[in-house]
Amino acid sequence: MGADKALIEVDGLFLVQRVAAEASKICGFTVLVGDPARYAALGLPVVPDRFSGMGPLAGMEAALSATTVEWNLIVACDMPSLDPALLESLFETAEAQPGADCVLPSYGDGRVEPLCAVYNRGCHAAIEEALNAGIRKVTDALAPLALRYVPVARPDSFANLNTPEELRQFQTRRQNG
Repeated sequence: MGADKALIEVDGLFLVQRVAAEASKICGFTVLVGDPARYAALGLPVVPDRFSGMGPLAGMEAALSATTVEWNLIVACDMPSLDPALLESLFETAEAQPGADCVLPSYGDGRVEPLCAVYNRGCHAAIEEALNAGIRKVTDALAPLALRYVPVARPDSFANLNTPEELRQFQTRRQNG
């Protein structure tokens, strides 16, 4: 993208603020993982990344190391089309599945969406261990955990904005209703 995706403005809000607003509908409380100096002005609590430069898995580790609640929604900052009903179903599945470590959306083709999923705070140790072993790929770090899945029919809820073209397409869809 060439810029900090969290700070890209869409309809008067930064992407991270849009994602936090949607997550707050379900969670009530949201935290941003990143550099506190960079993000302090956004009005969200900010948890520093303890494994700098290690990608999304490091952000997950930071969030889980700071949490005080059992189940945590972890969402990438560049998913502006989240469906609150789907987020709620992730939590419902987590609470209904004893022994689950995390609940991930899954597509019909077998792919999963680990960057918009519900994680038990007990996952922290396995994620920290993976980072210490040099593992950066989220799905590799999750392999030893007890995973549960929520099938999704509409993958557009998880569409992320990785390129200027994807951002333009998202803005055009919003304008055209």
